[in-house]
Amino acid sequence: MSDIGDWFRSIPAITRYWFAATVAVPLIGKLGIISPAYFFLWPEAFLYRFQIWRPFTATFYFPVGPGTGFLYLVNLYFLYQYSTRLEAGAFDGRPADYLFMLLFNWICIVITGLAMDMQLLMIPLIMSVLYVWAQLNRDLIVSFWFGTRFKACYLPWVILGFNYIIGGSVINELIGNLVGHLYFFLMFRYPMDLGGRNFLSTPQFLYRWLPSRRGGVSGFGVPPASMRRAADQNGGGLSLRHLRTWERKTALPERHGPHRTQSSFLRTTWSSKWMLWEVHVVVVIQASCKPLSSHLLRGPETTSQQDACRSP
Repeated sequence: MSDIGDWFRSIPAITRYWFAATVAVPLIGKLGIISPAYFFLWPEAFLYRFQIWRPFTATFYFPVGPGTGFLYLVNLYFLYQYSTRLEAGAFDGRPADYLFMLLFNWICIVITGLAMDMQLLMIPLIMSVLYVWAQLNRDLIVSFWFGTRFKACYLPWVILGFNYIIGGSVINELIGNLVGHLYFFLMFRYPMDLGGRNFLSTPQFLYRWLPSRRGGVSGFGVPPASMRRAADQNGGGLSLRHLRTWERKTALPERHGPHRTQSSFLRTTWSSKWMLWEVHVVVVIQASCKPLSSHLLRGPETTSQQDACRSP
């Protein structure tokens, strides 16, 4: 039992409570402690009878039986595996940002569930988290059943087909993928790759409740695709304006407020901040030497100019 307890305590906090609720609520319904009829999201009961607990119970409940037990266990594994990876990876040290992502996805799924009469919300929420992880690690090679290997960006759609085979429906998985794409686009893709405004921002009360921790992320920052395209247009080097833009977007929370991370280019540490300043110095030196290098094309330069280019 101690090994199980140690394993359970090793799960990141938010994923641990989510996982425990997803095990406990179906067990309560299975044992008949509370009738499962109170766990479903029924629009009439929620809107007109004010049974306001139904969106919460529908998120954690799944009717476990001979025909649904395997599907429940598979999705429980997906919850543990990919929520743990996301919370301990791209959102490491920033529990408020991760909780905000779950709340945003959950609200969108509840609204969709009420509009489309979806009675269970467990699978859509799990798939939305899996979709965000897959996009943040889109070039990572993952393995699936029977030794199949493909990029992570295709994983949500592979699982959609897999759940269709064992469950017979794709509505829950499709809604989860669409909600996950909406969050990823508004939080990462649109403001950082396309240069748009930030439509999503974690509320300050979540930061006061779940403060960010230093040293939670690792790795060097890499400029996003839009910055690399700008670098190519500037002759292979980033301009100071683009470097400052990248630095502002990938700044640490203690300096510029909460930062957003994408696993491929937003996981930043203090060492990457020093790397940024080193690149700044290199750009300044290159800019100061550019007139002299252009003069080389026209003819020999003086000794003083050569000394100026050699000096750091």
